[in-house]
Amino acid sequence: MPGYFNAEDLQAVRERSRIEDVVGAVLTLRPGGGGALVGLCPFHDEKTPSFRVTPSRGFYYCFGCGEGGDVIRFVERNQNVSFVEAVEYLAGRIGLQMRYTDLENRSEPGLRIRVLEANRLAEEFFARALTSPEAIVGRQFLAARGFDQQAAAQFGIGYAPSDGHALRDYLRKMDVADETMVKAGLVRENGWDFFQSRLLWPIRDAGRSTLGFGARKIFDNDRIPAKYLNTPETAVYKKSNVLYGLDLARANIAKKNQAVIVEGYTDVMAAHLAGVDTAVASCGTAFGEDHARLLQRLLGSADVRAGEVIFTFDGDAAGQAAALKVFNLESSFTTQTYVAVEPSGLDPCDLRIKQGDAALRELVGRRVPLYRFVMENVLSGFDLERSDGRLQALRAAAPLMSSIRDASLVDGYLRELAQLLGMDINEVRREVGDQRKRRRNPPAPEPAPDAPALVEVSSLPVPNARDPRLEPQRGTLRLMLRAPEIFSADWNQLTAAHFSHPAYRAVAEQIFSAEPAGRTSPAWPHLLIGDGTDVLVARLIVELSVEPLLRDPSPEYAAEYTTQLLLAELSGRIEQLKSRLQRTNPVSDKPGYDQMFQQLVGLESKRKQLRARIG
Repeated sequence: MPGYFNAEDLQAVRERSRIEDVVGAVLTLRPGGGGALVGLCPFHDEKTPSFRVTPSRGFYYCFGCGEGGDVIRFVERNQNVSFVEAVEYLAGRIGLQMRYTDLENRSEPGLRIRVLEANRLAEEFFARALTSPEAIVGRQFLAARGFDQQAAAQFGIGYAPSDGHALRDYLRKMDVADETMVKAGLVRENGWDFFQSRLLWPIRDAGRSTLGFGARKIFDNDRIPAKYLNTPETAVYKKSNVLYGLDLARANIAKKNQAVIVEGYTDVMAAHLAGVDTAVASCGTAFGEDHARLLQRLLGSADVRAGEVIFTFDGDAAGQAAALKVFNLESSFTTQTYVAVEPSGLDPCDLRIKQGDAALRELVGRRVPLYRFVMENVLSGFDLERSDGRLQALRAAAPLMSSIRDASLVDGYLRELAQLLGMDINEVRREVGDQRKRRRNPPAPEPAPDAPALVEVSSLPVPNARDPRLEPQRGTLRLMLRAPEIFSADWNQLTAAHFSHPAYRAVAEQIFSAEPAGRTSPAWPHLLIGDGTDVLVARLIVELSVEPLLRDPSPEYAAEYTTQLLLAELSGRIEQLKSRLQRTNPVSDKPGYDQMFQQLVGLESKRKQLRARIG
């Protein structure tokens, strides 16, 4: 919907939104050569990074699933929002107020920007309120848990006054519309503040934008019985997609290849203050698949020995149940999962209070593989004194063993399981082996009956990217998209006829039909994709725009590729002319034959010159 926005504003969003920053806030990117960055694709499950970001062109492309586009497309796909919402989100990141050309049909323009600004103002208001006389109970609550004023400031903790209109009145003074307050989840539709008489923790994204708040009950006469209350779902806050503490832990998670999952806000604070700076917690919901995918992208490692996700659970029945639930998410991780359980039953915050920072670090250091923790709990449910009970226990534990990713550990764990069961190691190994086969070759799932039909179908054949005969065409297009400045104004005399493959020819036609001035624009490849562009052509433009160049671009480099195409096209014409000569009688059609022969001599001379360029 480009016509929806002012064209200059839309171009500014693309130019000022650095794709490596936007993508880097979602997943860990590492240098991939040729100025590109690589990471694990956020749009499909993979263990080897095939997702490539090219900052110089503002494109991303996954060579595993074919998903690609510019920074706006990435936000659309990653946040599951519309084009308009994606543009407004990016505009908010760079502080740009968009102008609209379609005022009549626009829906909620700038909502995300307004909500984030309202949340920012609310966070400042709550933080100041924590110093008020009324908030003394909140300060005492924090002090009792080992958090001083400096810690409160570090984590942005605030207090919601008991006056049910305090925040609303403040935001009105700051020119925030009542409608925005409601849509931000800060004020209810009846005009009362959503949070009252509670301690508040700001919940931020990796870019430190405040998405919402988590509030804890500190007064016995609180009208809402729930101990914790979170911002309702809004345009920016989706509880299944946020983790508390991510703004502080993100860089450390990527650096250390470790994530520690705790259960609450104060546990995150305690962990960070104790030196466990990779701790995060889910907000108002259990840890789920979306959280797991978010963490895996941040870890960004395909080496199961290099990374780890550590869960902290209580040793009671509730903790065991939580561990079993998390174990079912194992497939969402490529790194090994662990669990750290404090035998005394203390949570991380209480452990730090009673035994100090070192005890909390030791808790994490004593981690054990998650499968072992779950396995011991599974085995405890069977009568191991009976042979049938041992067999049932083995069958229940075998899937846990087959989930171990580090193959070097499997044999030792099999022996451990055999010892726990009191069974022969070979019998245990056979059962686990059968489970592994079933895990590797699951039955094919039936297609979803309501799956939408694809509508974007290209009539063009898909070129083989590894076909050496097509490499001159592909390489030339790659240069034309990534470094158009190294070509002459007439594209080194190339035309669409020099591209024999229909898909590559279609891309070339798109390039040749573009406005010449567009070649100097940083958004050059983006200008080639518009309404009505063939889906395969659009995909190839993105794909070629992020493919690495074999060497630094230069006019000489472009000339080499150009010469190959010119030579191939010329050779084709020569072969056709030779064929016509063979079919022509030199006696009965002497003038025609002589004309074609002279033409052939001229073409052969040109071919000799082109071959001399290649050397």
